[in-house]
Amino acid sequence: MNAGRDGNASELPTPQVVMGKRINLLLDAAAEKRGYAVLFPEIKAELAARGVGMSRARWFYMKDGTGPLVKDEKVLTAICGMFDVAPSYLLDLDSSELPENIQARLEFVKALRVARIQAFAARTLDDVTPETLNAIAEFLNHGIPAPDDRTTALESSNDEDGPRKEP
Repeated sequence: MNAGRDGNASELPTPQVVMGKRINLLLDAAAEKRGYAVLFPEIKAELAARGVGMSRARWFYMKDGTGPLVKDEKVLTAICGMFDVAPSYLLDLDSSELPENIQARLEFVKALRVARIQAFAARTLDDVTPETLNAIAEFLNHGIPAPDDRTTALESSNDEDGPRKEP
């Protein structure tokens, strides 16, 4: 058992869940870089070019963190090769290190999202005082946690515990 951030005991995520989150981070980073999502037919074709077969069902249970844990080194190495990360990213699920290119891409996505929110707020909140706009900007610049290899951007914005509170 592990204490959650709210102090309550919670179970550690299963290796399948950890792998699923890591695969989703790879997909999120690739989609941001390309401007569109990486879909299964592309995954299947890229893996086939690397000598690895992948069924739709296997891919979805891998990325959703359900089903049996895939330990096949050839499969995991091929997936990492597609996304230009070291094979250890999927082979060593105990490591919390995020590949540098993925971390940089996620930081960039965070900055883009903050900029979009600020632009939206500036357009929509034209009758708000400058102090309020400054407070919103300060929150946006410092109040949004950076995603890591344990959460995806979607999960960090849809946290079951509600918004994070500063101590």
